Amino acid sequence: MLLYMSNSVREPQSTPLHSVSVAGAVVRDDGCLLAIRRADNGTWELPGGILELTEAPEAGVAREVLEETGIHVEVDELTGVYKNTTRGIVALVFRCKPSGGTERTSDESTAVDWLTPAEVEERMAEVYAIRMLDALDGNGPHVRSHDGRRLIAQQ
Repeated sequence: MLLYMSNSVREPQSTPLHSVSVAGAVVRDDGCLLAIRRADNGTWELPGGILELTEAPEAGVAREVLEETGIHVEVDELTGVYKNTTRGIVALVFRCKPSGGTERTSDESTAVDWLTPAEVEERMAEVYAIRMLDALDGNGPHVRSHDGRRLIAQQ
């Protein structure tokens, strides 16, 4: 009886809170990738942001890329799912093709540039560069976790 009672009494479980973001790995015909330098912290990253509650992921990617860069895109395919374990953010990254527009900065970006894969590795922190490079390798979708600074070894 004591065993039954101890198993039936459960500690209250906390509800995990996650934010879902979307980002576009926009690849030009020459293999260059669209990147932004963020206005808030100066880091180079993929254009993207928080997915709206009623928004489809593909629509969110197209909206975010346009808002931050001025580039219209055709969303191709999901290339990776990335979790920031420290901040509770799950990011969905989609490979995209540019379909129009002109590069421009926004309130969220201080620079917009087309980078080669080598430049991506030079300018971006590993946790963001890997998202771009994963989109190029054709072996996705990749699933990775990081702590905000470095990748966590996958099992």
